[in-house]
Amino acid sequence: MLVKINKDVFDVSVADSLFSRLMGLMFSFPKNDGLLFKFDKEIYVSLHMFFVFFPIDIIYINEKFKVIKIKKRVFPFVPFISPVKCKYILELKDCRNVKVGDKIIF
Repeated sequence: MLVKINKDVFDVSVADSLFSRLMGLMFSFPKNDGLLFKFDKEIYVSLHMFFVFFPIDIIYINEKFKVIKIKKRVFPFVPFISPVKCKYILELKDCRNVKVGDKIIF
């Protein structure tokens, strides 16, 4: 799936099932730019980096498709990343020029 934020375009896989959301990027080295988590509604989501073997940028997106929070350079094996209420999470190798308040287009 292609995701556009401003002038940046990212090719991402989609995690929209329970199993794919539970697995996330664990034990994988994506060939594309990252992974998009989709939830049915805005919920509080906490993450961890167990068994993710490379640093990532995490972008939290609300139901209006706006970026509400960015955590850059989250390193492998971080045990707990505090929860944020969101509908989408974009985990990228590099979020480039994305900023809080930017709008995302699928």
